[in-house]
Amino acid sequence: MEEALKIGKCNGEVAPSAKYCVTGATGYIGSWLVEALLERGCTVHATVRDPAKSLHLLSLWKGGDKLRFFQADLHEEGSFDEAVKGCDGVFHVAASMEFNVSEKENTEAFVQENIIAPAIKGTINLLKSCLKSNSVKRVVFTSSISTITAKDSNGKWKPIVDESCQIHPDNVWNTKTSGWVYALSKLLTEEAAVKFAKENGLDLVSVITSTVAGPFFTSNVPTSVKVLLSPLTGETEYFKILSAVNARMGSIALVHIEDICSAHIFLMEQTKAEGRYICSSQSCTLSNLATLLTKEYSCSNLKRKTKKNYDQVPSEISSKKLNDLGFSYKHDLEDIVHQTITCCLDYGYLPPV
Repeated sequence: MEEALKIGKCNGEVAPSAKYCVTGATGYIGSWLVEALLERGCTVHATVRDPAKSLHLLSLWKGGDKLRFFQADLHEEGSFDEAVKGCDGVFHVAASMEFNVSEKENTEAFVQENIIAPAIKGTINLLKSCLKSNSVKRVVFTSSISTITAKDSNGKWKPIVDESCQIHPDNVWNTKTSGWVYALSKLLTEEAAVKFAKENGLDLVSVITSTVAGPFFTSNVPTSVKVLLSPLTGETEYFKILSAVNARMGSIALVHIEDICSAHIFLMEQTKAEGRYICSSQSCTLSNLATLLTKEYSCSNLKRKTKKNYDQVPSEISSKKLNDLGFSYKHDLEDIVHQTITCCLDYGYLPPV
């Protein structure tokens, strides 16, 4: 895995002496991002809510005096003051991974009060700390493809899906498809962050992540990896999420963990970056994804799930805005699937063939 951690050329301004803060450093993207920045020689302030969860990463992150840990809680105003102090930029990766709620909790009032409001408050608390620092030049916010839809207001498929194809909150509330809580939280939190940044003169850029996969070194298998492999594993909860994405987008957009971290760094360092950027190297229909997974890994002990493909040609999920800025992807679809399955076999998540 050490070789895979070498990030590719970002075509942005190289800043090995830069100091960056990464929130959610123990998560899938956060942990890779910390390592990628350290590999470049950057100083990293890694924030964690529970220090005990970061212990297994210490042997993997070889940052020496370039790496500092900060215990911080998004729900506590001022909690990030020390973490962002003196930093050139902040990567706000931390987010709640709540996808659904129980039937009893499935009300607008409960979700708004217990999930949406805390997520927004936490992000605003972080941005307030950035303003206090007087050193933070840019915040890169990790958004999600769950905030995007390939359907227009009449329910028809758009030929090209770009950053402007944002789903309306009312549609999320009304449909409540699998994963709707996470989608709504990401959507409303990003909107609140952008509004606060504009009102306070803070430079904020969003990375719209597609389904992230590839190797991992978190203590648990990342949720996005479980979602990707659900046609193989047959795990109903995650397959419902994958199916909901396919139904909303017409296909599954994918990106390798190395590429998504490279995109975060690229957008931090690229002075011309502004607004939102979809980061997806390739996409394929759910049925084609299931075929590709089965071709790469075949085990009779697993209960596979498949779904009929749509008749229409899938919408193009476009990364043109990011590509036009000069970013290029290193990993294709086959590479993503191969490395994900290899890592899951090593971890023991998938039984040996």
